[in-house]
Amino acid sequence: MAPTFDHPGEQAAQDPIRLLAIRDEALSLDEVFRAVGDDAAGGTALFVGTVRNHDGGADVDELGYSCHPSAEAEMRRIAEKVAAEYPVRALAAVHRVGNLAVGDLAVVVAVSCPHRGEAFEACRKLIDDLKHEVPIWKHQKFSDGSQEWVGAC
Repeated sequence: MAPTFDHPGEQAAQDPIRLLAIRDEALSLDEVFRAVGDDAAGGTALFVGTVRNHDGGADVDELGYSCHPSAEAEMRRIAEKVAAEYPVRALAAVHRVGNLAVGDLAVVVAVSCPHRGEAFEACRKLIDDLKHEVPIWKHQKFSDGSQEWVGAC
């Protein structure tokens, strides 16, 4: 059967932004995944960013995230832009602030679209733009006692 793009399920949802948040408590993959559930979505892409144990050749013990008061508004602006560029059925993004240990979830984003390719592309655009544009800063603490602040995400 040839694809048809006039079915309502092939289009972006009326209000696809289901969950946007900056939180100071542990993040839930299940919550984000549930938020993007949509019967018209044939593809869901999920990205999970975790705290790794190294950066720039140095061992990382822990890190802290902090954000500007405008961070959630910037997340919304980016989410709206992604939803306008792709046929997004549902979108969710949560970022953690505060002190995190190696292995902790730092950010979880998910996008569902009618097809998998669109979902992958939209999810990649969402996380890349969040990382580069949302005013969230990372303070890394290294095993050798040194520390460093890293710009937006």
